[in-house]
Amino acid sequence: MGKLDGRVVIITGAARGQGEQEARLFAAEGARVVLGDVLDEPGEALAKELGECARFVHLDVGREDDWTAAVAAAKDAFGSVDGLVNNAGILRFNELVGTPLAEYLEVVQVNQVGTFLGMRTVAPELAAAGGGTIVNTASYVALSGMPLLTAYAATKAAVVGMTRVAAMELADKGIRVNAMCPGAVDTPMTNPAHLDPAADTAEATAAVDELYRKLVPLGRIGRPEEVARLALFLSSEDSSYVTGQPFVVDGGWLTGVSVF
Repeated sequence: MGKLDGRVVIITGAARGQGEQEARLFAAEGARVVLGDVLDEPGEALAKELGECARFVHLDVGREDDWTAAVAAAKDAFGSVDGLVNNAGILRFNELVGTPLAEYLEVVQVNQVGTFLGMRTVAPELAAAGGGTIVNTASYVALSGMPLLTAYAATKAAVVGMTRVAAMELADKGIRVNAMCPGAVDTPMTNPAHLDPAADTAEATAAVDELYRKLVPLGRIGRPEEVARLALFLSSEDSSYVTGQPFVVDGGWLTGVSVF
């Protein structure tokens, strides 16, 4: 038996990267998964590969109508919804004084508003199903900081704050809400060379490896499947007495600065 047998889970940003690995793992553990993303072609291909347990829906997480449609699609395909993984996010690098308002608001719309809309839309469905789980994706920078990430850090700190409030408000409905705070993870967001056919991916990967060998106590960048396993834990009965918490998965990066 899988850890998610009988569960129906919506996963956002599921067409590639961390969301893709969450979708694959959840399906392998018995869940029926609704894959939401703005990347239609790879999202549809992944749903087809996973088979009858998966459906793809176009989902711009910053749009209320898209969330309504995603929930309707999930219920039409599988009858109910009892889990949500708010994974979709974007990253923009810019110094504070050089960040245009439009860029700041773009990050807020996806990372912060998208998470809010996801919780607000799905929570009543989870309550109607007798309870469920919400896993929000924050970041280790929600608890620390990094130059050039004003917009990103602000939105991820907001995700942690919303997670704690939602956990208190929804507990009596049988809904647990937690947040994951990944450090650097080897996805196209962290290593854009994965998306550039003309890029020397071996060279880019070597540069990323060298950087995180110095920064992270465990000496390497994280793998998306490692974050997916945390999402599985927080979505399963293994974490039945856990709610309102940010879980750091960063190879020890947040522990401090190494002098070695």
